[in-house]
Amino acid sequence: MMKYRSVQSIIGCVCVTLLAFSFVITSETAKSAEAIKIPLHNWTSQLVGAEIVGRILQEGGSEVEYVPADSGAVYEAMCEGDVDLVHEVWQGAFGVAFEKQVAKGCVVDAATHDAKTREEWWYPSYVEEVCPGLPDWEALNGCAELFATSETAPKGRYLGGPAEWLKGDDKRVLGLGMNFHVINAGSADAIWAELAIAFEKKKPIVHFNWTPNFIEALYDGKFIEFPEYWDGCKDDPSGGLNAELTHDCGNPKGGYLKIGVWEGLPERDPGAYAVIQKINFSNLDVAVMSKLVDVDKMEVQDAATKWMDDNDAKWRAWLN
Repeated sequence: MMKYRSVQSIIGCVCVTLLAFSFVITSETAKSAEAIKIPLHNWTSQLVGAEIVGRILQEGGSEVEYVPADSGAVYEAMCEGDVDLVHEVWQGAFGVAFEKQVAKGCVVDAATHDAKTREEWWYPSYVEEVCPGLPDWEALNGCAELFATSETAPKGRYLGGPAEWLKGDDKRVLGLGMNFHVINAGSADAIWAELAIAFEKKKPIVHFNWTPNFIEALYDGKFIEFPEYWDGCKDDPSGGLNAELTHDCGNPKGGYLKIGVWEGLPERDPGAYAVIQKINFSNLDVAVMSKLVDVDKMEVQDAATKWMDDNDAKWRAWLN
């Protein structure tokens, strides 16, 4: 009988322990489910900005979780509730994908930064010495062989951003009948490395670039001037230079930089949503976020700390 009671007592303790352990797991799972999920993409200003936005929301009392995410597919992921907040929606790269999900109602257009953006083909100014007529796109096309490499000859080589940035450069080359072959870089760092080598040797290069960005402080150069962007250029072939193909235009000048959130976030965490609607980065903010890492060689977390220290009054006002 004594043995039975001891075993029963042990079983009871085990059950209580398991229940307590189960409660801890359930609580942690619930906590994770309520965390605001912020994606991490593959360019510097986004990574630093994500860290800054996350810390601001934590200061406001919200839980935050960072999740690696494809920058092209992230808006569909938002519709599934897998991502809650995208703080850097560039119109040129992601406007079509973002606006599609906003129209469905599963993504909310929460705020627009003061920063004005442009994403386009770009070249160092010294290229004008060997290719007169730049920055006009037709002049560039006439000089295409100057940019040729062993893998693209006789066509010129255009160094694009990573494929998941959804720039549509291949479609533009087709739409405008350009004598170029698009080679996608694996990362932004790969573009800057090639630019540095080309600049040192004064070698012709044309590549993807954007503003705001630290590059404009280091190198003198210009964006290629393509036919003006118009709404529908990327999905309606009837309105541009080429009546049969899309993408026969440049990217928007003075494009937006927006913040998008999952439709369920405002109700789930109204306090955080109120803060998100006040977050507002300028061109200088975004450029500095990139510079701290890409030029000053700081770690992302340290760069975020530096920006927050230097802009303490600015971000604290968003919490109020």
